[in-house]
Amino acid sequence: MNRLVSDIEQEEKLQAADMGEPEARKPANKMKRGFLSIISGGFLAGENTLNSLPFFLYVAFLGMLYIANGYYAHNRLKDLDTLGKNITELRTQYIIAKDKLMYLSKESEVSKATASIGLNEPLVPPGKIIVYSNTKKH
Repeated sequence: MNRLVSDIEQEEKLQAADMGEPEARKPANKMKRGFLSIISGGFLAGENTLNSLPFFLYVAFLGMLYIANGYYAHNRLKDLDTLGKNITELRTQYIIAKDKLMYLSKESEVSKATASIGLNEPLVPPGKIIVYSNTKKH
C-alpha cells in the first residue's frame, strides 16, 4: 500500500514539474511533518497503523467513557437539585401541618368543633368515687 501511495506522489510531482509548477515544499521540521501527517490523515497509511490500532481503539473507548461519565454526573446533579427542592417544599408543608394540628388541638378549638354535634364541656367537675371493701384479703 505504501508503494502505491509513494508511486502516486511521484507521479503528481512529475506532472507538477511538467506543468511548470513549483514543487510543494515539505516541512523540514519533524514535528511539523508529524502534525501535517495527522491533519491530512497520512499516518493512517503507515505500516505501524495496524499495530497501533488496538491502542487507538482503547483510547477512543476511554474517551467515550469519559464523556458518558460527564453526562451521567450532570444528570445526577440535576436530580439532586430537584430532590433538594422537593425536600425543602415537603419540610415547609410539614411545618404548616404541624402548626395547624397544634392550633386545632387546643381545648377551646376542640370544644368549638364538638359543639355542633351536641357535646359541651361539663360545668360541674367530676365527682370522686370511693369504694369501701369489707372483705379482707388473705
